[in-house]
Amino acid sequence: MYQRIIHNANLHKFIWQPPAFFVTITAMNKFHIALFSIILAVFFGIIVTTEEGAMGNKTTASPTLPPEGSMFQIISPTASPNLQKLQGQQQVAGAQTQQQIPANEQQAINAMQGPIAASVSATIKTSKGDIDIILFGDVAPNTVRNFIVKADSNFYKGLIFHRVEDWVIQGGDPNGNGTGGGEMAAETTQKPFVVGSIGMARGNNPQINNDSQFFITKTAADWLDGQYTNFGIVTSGMDVVNSIQIGDKIEGITINNQ
Repeated sequence: MYQRIIHNANLHKFIWQPPAFFVTITAMNKFHIALFSIILAVFFGIIVTTEEGAMGNKTTASPTLPPEGSMFQIISPTASPNLQKLQGQQQVAGAQTQQQIPANEQQAINAMQGPIAASVSATIKTSKGDIDIILFGDVAPNTVRNFIVKADSNFYKGLIFHRVEDWVIQGGDPNGNGTGGGEMAAETTQKPFVVGSIGMARGNNPQINNDSQFFITKTAADWLDGQYTNFGIVTSGMDVVNSIQIGDKIEGITINNQ
């Protein structure tokens, strides 16, 4: 009987003897437990913060566009409405056409490489009447030579004014819709665009002009200054210019002196 009790007591001790880990925890006082809890909290807090920061960087980062993606040609704010109109309708005239000046015209231009008069008188004959002009041979000699050669060869005869707005008329396109004509080097001029100024059409490249399309301003257009080749001025016939409508014809251009 006694041995059985002792056996059971030993068994009892064996069954309820706690593992070493619990013995260690039990042996720790309250200060150690609090310190241990703080260390664990700080450790897990650092991990969570690091992961959230990494995720935040991934979600807020935005792609960087190449420089070309945000670059635009700046147009003067006061000029933008009309200049955009002119560029929009003229870009096909200079930038999208790859035609070259015909060989016979180029030969005629080459033959005129000598001095050209500083002031060349000409008359644009239209279905609405005559427009007398002066060409600036001293300011844009190559443009004036090209214009003279085309006029003398009757290039402009029968062509129309395909564009008319409250501030400008434009013609000289062999296609009659703003898409025709060849290319030639532009000439930078500093003459202001005033009422009656004559300029050459061009596309987006300011270095390349259309070789046949020209425009006449019906109002002052200072936003064009230095941007388009200004090669002439109307001396008489602004009433005709103001009466031109889309489809009106150029019956011919006569050069009065060279």
